[in-house]
Amino acid sequence: MAVLIDVTKSCLDSITQMAEHLEGAIIYLDSGCTESFQFAGAFPVFLDLGVRAVCSLENMSSLDAVVSWNSNDDVATKIVVFTSRFLSDAHRYILRCLSIHESVQKCTICTSIPETSHSAYPDSPLGPDAYHEYESLLLQDFEELVKKGGKKYEHSEGVKLQESLSFENEGWAQLSFNEEDAMHLDKSSIGKEIGSIGPRLVVFVHHFPMLLCPLSRRVFVLPSEGSVAEASLSAEHEDSLSPGLPPISTGALANSDDVPPGALLTAHFLYHLAAKMDLKLDIFSMGDLSQTVGKIMTDMSSLYDVGRGKRPAGLLIIDRTLDLLTPCFHGDSLVDRMFSALPRRAGVSHSHMRDSESQLKLHSPILQRAPLDVKIPLTEILDVEIRDFQLIERIEAFLDGWDIHKSTPPIADVGNICSKLRDEKSVSCVSQVLNGSVVSTESFLGTAFMEAILDRRTKDGALLVTRWLQQTLRREKIDVGSTTRSSFVSSEVRSMMKALAKSQSAIVRNKGLILLAAAATAAFEESFSTRWDAFISAEKVLTASAEDTSQNLAAQIVDLINKSGLVEASDPKKREMQSSQGLISFQDALLLMIVGYMLAGENFPTSGSGGPFSWQEEHFLKEAVVDVILEKAPVSKIKFLGALKDELKANVGRKRCGDAAESSEDQLDIDDLDDDQWGKWGDEEEAAADNNNKQQLYDDMQLKLELRDKVDTFFKFLHKLSMLRSVPLKDDAFSGGSDFGGEMDVNKGLLSKLLTSVLKKADIPRMEYHSSTVGRLFKSSFGRFVGQAKPILGEHKVIMVFVVGGINGVEVLEAQESLSKSERTDVQLILGGTTILTPDDMFDLLIGESSYF
Repeated sequence: MAVLIDVTKSCLDSITQMAEHLEGAIIYLDSGCTESFQFAGAFPVFLDLGVRAVCSLENMSSLDAVVSWNSNDDVATKIVVFTSRFLSDAHRYILRCLSIHESVQKCTICTSIPETSHSAYPDSPLGPDAYHEYESLLLQDFEELVKKGGKKYEHSEGVKLQESLSFENEGWAQLSFNEEDAMHLDKSSIGKEIGSIGPRLVVFVHHFPMLLCPLSRRVFVLPSEGSVAEASLSAEHEDSLSPGLPPISTGALANSDDVPPGALLTAHFLYHLAAKMDLKLDIFSMGDLSQTVGKIMTDMSSLYDVGRGKRPAGLLIIDRTLDLLTPCFHGDSLVDRMFSALPRRAGVSHSHMRDSESQLKLHSPILQRAPLDVKIPLTEILDVEIRDFQLIERIEAFLDGWDIHKSTPPIADVGNICSKLRDEKSVSCVSQVLNGSVVSTESFLGTAFMEAILDRRTKDGALLVTRWLQQTLRREKIDVGSTTRSSFVSSEVRSMMKALAKSQSAIVRNKGLILLAAAATAAFEESFSTRWDAFISAEKVLTASAEDTSQNLAAQIVDLINKSGLVEASDPKKREMQSSQGLISFQDALLLMIVGYMLAGENFPTSGSGGPFSWQEEHFLKEAVVDVILEKAPVSKIKFLGALKDELKANVGRKRCGDAAESSEDQLDIDDLDDDQWGKWGDEEEAAADNNNKQQLYDDMQLKLELRDKVDTFFKFLHKLSMLRSVPLKDDAFSGGSDFGGEMDVNKGLLSKLLTSVLKKADIPRMEYHSSTVGRLFKSSFGRFVGQAKPILGEHKVIMVFVVGGINGVEVLEAQESLSKSERTDVQLILGGTTILTPDDMFDLLIGESSYF
């Protein structure tokens, strides 16, 4: 029996292989690594391997030195830094680590970026021998830091070391220290360390390729705050939509000098991922950028990759822009609902990674994606107050006992901490500690939670969570009454979670299930669920109208835009209440318009000049958009309005003030006023008001004309999107039919349709095969003796699909359904993508702040 591929296990095994470096060390993780190891469930592995503590790289503190998971009183002499970024980006934090931990003798740095990427990336200052170069540079910079620190050190209570280092190598960020970076060293010790820094401190840099976020054993995405996911997938030009999406496929390959950084880093990641998992890849691609990625991977292959007992596998790389409609839909997936409903951890600002001067030198834009680490609220479920933990008193006791080994605490103003914690706002902030995260390794009697949920639609997944809770309560011998309903009821699920959380031992045993149930409950909260269902209803109407006539579809879009004008944008409470009533906002209506245009492009590609609708239909659409924006629409998140945003906000404010003034005037009794008392003064006032009104009318007309120009540009962008849906499917087998299981599969995404054809071993037009260097060698040398047929992707027992730009839960579900229907039980399917995409993410990428438009 073939060994099952398990990306989660491969990730954890990579950590275990570093046991020698990790034992007794303080571990520092940057935000991308924290995401990865959170999903993989790596923290128990760290504990088993004997690490002292796991700390945040960006939020490090000198208090990290006194924390020890394994009750080891010895001074820490080893630190291990895991980073998902380039060494130049993480340098300032690594240097700060060494400054804080004065007793460290060994520093091991594990980066997910290989040496080839460091040397090829235009914004990296390191060369081909990047790791060894960095080891030397880090030691040099640390020695310089210690020397400068010795000159400026002042031994007093509340030590502060303020020093900024500027590095000659392009790409190094400026390092500035504050109270948290203080080194509690006396003058004599500083002098000694300078002389012995060479033999005392040893630095090692290793490549750690298995840095990914596994959603299950066979589904993964990249950490959203790592360099690979943040790198631009396209430069700004006429065929580009966003730095977070591949460019529109035109059939022309990019020149070697024009390869986007995201394509380069993605290719290197996939190559080393396959090597780590002992897979020998036959590479296929669809889309221009994916073809570039495949070419880079094949150019990296060598004789070393062949004949080592590797397992053959097929890799299909797909451009996200070949199907933008699927991630824009609010699909029937509980996972998609959860990631859309739950708040995310605040991301790390790019300004923390590079200073403003170095940012200006960058050759390519950096995309700031939403962190994948969702915050599952647990305060209500655990039914506790922060004050019950006596947190303030414990912090005070900890600080009072600090001077066991040192006379003063390393933070200058520790007394202020307690006073800050006592105010209500800080207590509220501390309550955020009671938030959980998604962990893919949690399971119920051997069944992985996330894997089971990914394979089911929303209703089935919610019912499964309910059954797990009921069975767990019976196993724990907890009685909560009769709960035999065949539907997911939030109140009942919440009561079951609270009953399960009353015992601390039960919480520990069932923490994974409690977190999953809490996430599902958040996805079914009325305020969120009503809006999500309203989207589903509107998308169904648009899909049905697209199968009818263009006039009907245009009318439905106009109706959605007009209804969005009823939502009160200025009052958050009113907006939330109206959203819970099923009313969609103007931002929601714009996303639905994008969906409508892509549907129209598939069904009416020749209705109008340059677009899928006739001139008259599009005129009505433009007028509806202009009117709603002028009346009351929020414009802060709509990038294409540009400099008009402030004027539009002021215009809406003037109209509200005018409406309020008219309302107050109507309440006055005109007969109570004596005109004779005012004389000619009233006439002069009327003339001035008339002039003001004329000027205001002129300003309003000017604003409306400028807005029309912006809206015209927006509709040209919609024309471009409407062509995307039809171009990759035209003239090939993907337009429906027997290959896709008949009529039921017509509305499925491109990924599902492709896999259906692949598993049937059908020939797929526009799918490019990339012959490796070794394959081309054999073909040229022995082709006349041995026939070299083009491999067929569907013949492989292991098939990996990677979507450049991201995937969503519905695509994972549909891919699994395609595999089940094929009855190919011998095939192992692995799905990967740049990130998890929600409809809100698509709005941001297409017309939000992350868009080129």
